[in-house]
Amino acid sequence: MPHSATQLPSPSSASALGKGLPAPGAPLADYRISRRVLILSGLAVVAAAVSTVVAKILVWLISTVTNLSFHLTWSSADATPEGHHWGAFVIVVPVVGALIIGLMARYGSEKIRGHGIPEALEAILLGRSRIQPKVALLKPISAAISIGTGGPFGAEGPIIMTGGALGSILAQQFHLSAAERKTLLVAGSAAGMTAIFGTPVAAVLLAVELLLFEWRPRSLIPVAIAAVAATALRPLLLGAGPVFPVAAHASVSGAEIGYASLLGLLVGLGSGVVTSMVYAAEDAFKKVPVHWMWWPAIGAVFVGIGGLIEPRVLGVGYGVIHQMLRGELVGQVLITLAIIKALVWAVALGSGTSGGVLAPLLILGSALGAFLGQWIPGGDLSLWALVGLTAMMGGTMRAPLTAMVFAVELTHDYNVLPALLAGSIAAFAVTVLWLRRSILTEKLARRGQHITCEYSIDPFELARVKDVMDPQVPSVPAHMKLTDLAERIASGDPVLAGHQATFVFDQERRLSGIVTRGDLLRALPDATENPGLTAGEAGSRPLTVTYPDEPLYDALNRMLAHNIGRMPVVDRLRPDHAIGYLGRSAILSARQRLHEEEHHLSSRQSAN
Repeated sequence: MPHSATQLPSPSSASALGKGLPAPGAPLADYRISRRVLILSGLAVVAAAVSTVVAKILVWLISTVTNLSFHLTWSSADATPEGHHWGAFVIVVPVVGALIIGLMARYGSEKIRGHGIPEALEAILLGRSRIQPKVALLKPISAAISIGTGGPFGAEGPIIMTGGALGSILAQQFHLSAAERKTLLVAGSAAGMTAIFGTPVAAVLLAVELLLFEWRPRSLIPVAIAAVAATALRPLLLGAGPVFPVAAHASVSGAEIGYASLLGLLVGLGSGVVTSMVYAAEDAFKKVPVHWMWWPAIGAVFVGIGGLIEPRVLGVGYGVIHQMLRGELVGQVLITLAIIKALVWAVALGSGTSGGVLAPLLILGSALGAFLGQWIPGGDLSLWALVGLTAMMGGTMRAPLTAMVFAVELTHDYNVLPALLAGSIAAFAVTVLWLRRSILTEKLARRGQHITCEYSIDPFELARVKDVMDPQVPSVPAHMKLTDLAERIASGDPVLAGHQATFVFDQERRLSGIVTRGDLLRALPDATENPGLTAGEAGSRPLTVTYPDEPLYDALNRMLAHNIGRMPVVDRLRPDHAIGYLGRSAILSARQRLHEEEHHLSSRQSAN
């Protein structure tokens, strides 16, 4: 028998060939999960512990650099740039920090540039979830220098990137798969965010809405465990309780929910403006005729000038956020703060320095919400500041559920949840209709990478093999001469010519092999020398098969794993009895069906 390049493994070895690929006939279940999730969960706890420690180090570094830069004292006590004694020379402080960051980026790792989340997305989607160890070291240091010298950023982006790097490094040490590395990378990120803000549920939601690109137990369980572990460790290292405790509001009324929706729409417009400003600044810096290493220092000049006008725009600004959430800032100061913060943040971030986006968004949202709330009847400024904060985060990051839960966990003000939902969804609606991409995905798009952020059930998961298979089985007896088979196909046999393979049956009508067009072409030269060569001798054995009630997704994965383009569909009780033919065109028909459901409008007659 001539060698066939399409020689296939038996059904029982299918799962051995492709890791995690169910063998034909595997029991169907709601979820695809294996016991390896227990190993990942254990490693997630380790990643969470390390990320929490790194979060503590990052907070310590930021405070130390802030005290040293603005107050000339060596102390790790909480500090802000306000109250410095530099006078007009305060402009120099952010420039010095930016020069250091530029040097670190050029001679250390360019990955420390930016606000962290796009870099984590890039590592997940394009880098097979591998992040270099030096990024885990340099990212928190660069962020601490940036924020500590007055950069208008937050610590969340850097800790998400750093926690992700730590999770990725841990996964690489245990030689895990790319999918498992992604889970640990995101687990480390979620743990880092939880450690900084004390928001475990929001951290898990952020993972689902922005980082995992799936909703599966194999990833959700370890990520949630990491967030819970970080929550347990946080009081020991960073303190307990909400970051921004406020007096709880009473249950919101229907009118207040309506006003929250309107406020969300307005803040959503502001979100779109801010996103456009950031990338307009980035485009402007690309035209500056100097090496990108110097761009952060140029941007820092604008940061220093903004700090000279309004000192509260410098640094991470958590104290300013808390003041607005308590209703302590009112009037003109709110809009002034929002405008100057937006300008210096957009320029600094566009320059490619290191820092996060979340804290600036919280300041901008709170300021806009409180400012616009002055004209809303009922409620109070603290309520509208919280709604504005949620709307700005939900609209800009395209993560409305994360924003809503994040705001509640930051304040422990659970009664306002309906208003926060209304505001965040309204802002989300504005930005997705207005802008093609978010502030997080636009950076990747500018590098030639496209990300789709919509989740839906794969049509191949819903369809069964029997829904698309061809019940006409192209078959010939095993004893048929190969030349006769070639003549039947060439003559346009209505069944054989319409398929790329022919099944071979023995004398008892049992499936014994398959002859593909490739088999036929390779064997025909031998058939001219050996006219007695039969289809059974030229065919491929053993066979890889599928079953009529099997999900099309499993069948497709099996075809990809074995590099084949068609399979026999067999009866479960009689695995040597072929009842259908599954080929590529049949699989594509399932995708076509989904396209029709999405785009073909029903006529009024059919609807009735």
